[in-house]
Amino acid sequence: AALRETGARIAILSNGTPAMLDEAVDAAGIGHLIDEIFSVDPLKIYKTAPAAYALVTSSLQVSAPDIAFQSSNRWDIAGAKAFGMTCHWINRSGAPDEYVEFLLDKVLSSLSGLIEVPA
Repeated sequence: AALRETGARIAILSNGTPAMLDEAVDAAGIGHLIDEIFSVDPLKIYKTAPAAYALVTSSLQVSAPDIAFQSSNRWDIAGAKAFGMTCHWINRSGAPDEYVEFLLDKVLSSLSGLIEVPA
């Protein structure tokens, strides 16, 4: 909720189906915090394909560097970074970085650290 109060637009980009994503958002009780939910499943082009990340930039009409992309999946961060997005890896377990060639903008130990990341 604190991130939402900064004026940030909050979106989900997932390989999951729209029905699965709606169910997950409802179960987590976070629907009121989410502006957009993007599923690449109808396109049958999945992350880490550039077209998956382009779904967000074209739909929101923003450039890739203006998007702060976060994930706990390092492979997903590598794909988003290769596409040009600003990336924050949520590394809760302190795992070693297996994609060092895709530099990170920030490594955080939890989502709560996002509120401290400059826009």
